[in-house]
Amino acid sequence: MAAPSGKKLNMKALHPSMHLLFISICGVILMGCGFQHKIARSAQQLTQDELATAHIGIAVFDPEKNTYLYEHQSDKLFVPASNTKIITSYAGMKFLPTRIPTAVLKEIDTAVIVIPMGDPTFLHPEFSAHPLLDRLKKIEKPIYLTSSHWKTSPLGNGWSYEDFSEAFMTERSAFPVYGNQIHWFQEKTKKENPSQATDTVDLFIYSYPEINWPVDFGKAATQFNVTRAPHSNSFTLIEGKEKQAQASVPFITNGVQTGLDLLFDSLHKRIVNWEEPNYKGINTIREDTIFSQPTDSLLSIMMHRSDNFYADQILLMVSQLKRGEMNEGAIIDDLLSKELSSMPVLPRWIDGSGLSRYNLFSPSDMIHVLEKMRNELPWNRIAAVFPQSAEGTLRSISGLSGKSIIAKTGSMGGVLCLSGYVLSKQKKWLSFSIMINNHSSSGTVLRKKIGAFLSQL
Repeated sequence: MAAPSGKKLNMKALHPSMHLLFISICGVILMGCGFQHKIARSAQQLTQDELATAHIGIAVFDPEKNTYLYEHQSDKLFVPASNTKIITSYAGMKFLPTRIPTAVLKEIDTAVIVIPMGDPTFLHPEFSAHPLLDRLKKIEKPIYLTSSHWKTSPLGNGWSYEDFSEAFMTERSAFPVYGNQIHWFQEKTKKENPSQATDTVDLFIYSYPEINWPVDFGKAATQFNVTRAPHSNSFTLIEGKEKQAQASVPFITNGVQTGLDLLFDSLHKRIVNWEEPNYKGINTIREDTIFSQPTDSLLSIMMHRSDNFYADQILLMVSQLKRGEMNEGAIIDDLLSKELSSMPVLPRWIDGSGLSRYNLFSPSDMIHVLEKMRNELPWNRIAAVFPQSAEGTLRSISGLSGKSIIAKTGSMGGVLCLSGYVLSKQKKWLSFSIMINNHSSSGTVLRKKIGAFLSQL
């Protein structure tokens, strides 16, 4: 090591205490370099064998030292899949109130006007309390609902539209009901008094909510399944061999009209779809916001289950609160120009869920958002919302050997990502992001490799 003057440093001339300090500093530097070298050596397993032809980005960040411990193509853009939900979760935790706003009710002289806020939990069977329904039942005046603040489409840009009948690609709307899905159930019981020797089973197939839409039966198969027609709410039921089975299928929302039709059966009164409202000159007697579930309970389910519908509606609710309209493109632009303006690499952010293959983020972007969450939000809140080791989708990450992680997975065809926080062997919570694109390997093998890498940190 050269002294500032360019002359060799005379170790013998140093005071003993300075000598010890010098040795300690060198030791710390060597330990740090050794740890970083160890990470780099462990990371090689992610770029060899099955992943030799894949695109891989890795970033490991130490917030105490404010430095990256390891980077590999961390400034390159990757399709993040459900890692997009990390950014959506940040927006939800920052801007949504303690409880989810379901609707604003404006009472005027002759009626009550409902302005929906995009709450995905309304009448969803996953939740038992629905304060808006209770309030609507008590209203005696005519009720009108307006969705003039809806400024987007049911399906997002870059979604695979051929998956229209799959539960993971549910239509978005200003006024979701029942999760914008029909939930189908198959039950088989032993017939008590069979009329024939071969007729020993009673079959029941029913839906929640009940519907009077066209339903047909297809050829029986091994597994119970339900599909929907591409352009109508017509369903085909496939009997399975299971005693009990369930399938949830998205319905066509037709704006808010399908939701209002389904709500009629629960409310027993008609709500009129007011398509072109004009509030000018209307005297508002009273205005109330109706809230439903705790916000973090919704965020936690969204992150643990990787629920696409919840994620997209959360981003639209943030848009409604901040902009007065439901427009994911506009709120994304707002966030990227303000709260997320210092992203290391300008991302291409399309939706809240990560369903779109147009989404592009870098590992350094993920680290940036993770650190903003750490600095701006309570750590125990982050830990409660994110999946932890062996929870939710993290159950698929093997090889962790008891390692503590708080993270979110992301996967689709050829894409596997994992970003979050990992407790190092030095008992420090490091931020990390691993993004793999264009792979043709087994997801099981890749998850094991990722787990092995994290276990070395």
